[in-house]
Amino acid sequence: MRENQLRLAVRNYCRYERVTNSAGNFYLPRFCLLCLLATALFYPQASRADEELIRLQVDEPYIELHTGPGRGFPVFHVVERHDWIDILKRRTDWFRVRTEDGKEGWAYIEQMELTLALPGKRTEFAQVKQEDFLQRDYEFGAMAGDFEGAALMTVYTGLNMSRNLSAELALSQASGTFTNSLMLSANVLSSPFPHWRVSPFISLGGGVLRNEPKGTFVQSAETDDATASAGLGFRAYLTRRFVFRAEVKEVVAFLNEDNNGEFVEWKFGFSFFF
Repeated sequence: MRENQLRLAVRNYCRYERVTNSAGNFYLPRFCLLCLLATALFYPQASRADEELIRLQVDEPYIELHTGPGRGFPVFHVVERHDWIDILKRRTDWFRVRTEDGKEGWAYIEQMELTLALPGKRTEFAQVKQEDFLQRDYEFGAMAGDFEGAALMTVYTGLNMSRNLSAELALSQASGTFTNSLMLSANVLSSPFPHWRVSPFISLGGGVLRNEPKGTFVQSAETDDATASAGLGFRAYLTRRFVFRAEVKEVVAFLNEDNNGEFVEWKFGFSFFF
């Protein structure tokens, strides 16, 4: 349909294109020739790109389309039964699809498996594998451990910049006998062997450490000190979107011009990615 409309428009233009030269009047569809040349060069490429898309038919009452690849993103459109969708991109368990009327959104794999690729045959998708972790965009996780004898809890979010390099923002709280410590840090992680299922990494970072005295045991006031850290750790890909992670760090707090505090921190936990 698209090709027929394009050719019809070119022919209609050519019908009214007239050029005069010294020999007299004659029809010379110069622009027509250019249009046909452009069509021959570019339209087959666009057609091949469309043909490479996987087209599926909805076999359940509806499929929900989200604005982003996650359950936290709102649903903005519903694709009804017997409608067709094209798969544009996959990100772990989420698929970016396009409807017949041009709407694009993200659908979860459980709903995508309620479609038909062939009459009477449900669609099957390969599960998320370690290669998807290497191509992730974001990572979220939580860890527990020890900070110089104090119980430590950490939550973090990471941005993958390449297979070997990622950046993270972490918030930690350490609860000791006399003080509570709150740490905000930004870290860069380098993985020399990202393809290993158990992959080691090196981390460097900096941030702020706030110490808050508990009750009346300590009379000192709250303090905010800059920190720098270096650490070693490893990630172990488990299954689907889940990763186990463990690390140990040495944290230096710059208390004043003449005095620094050195602390050892270790922790482990789990993360998921998309």
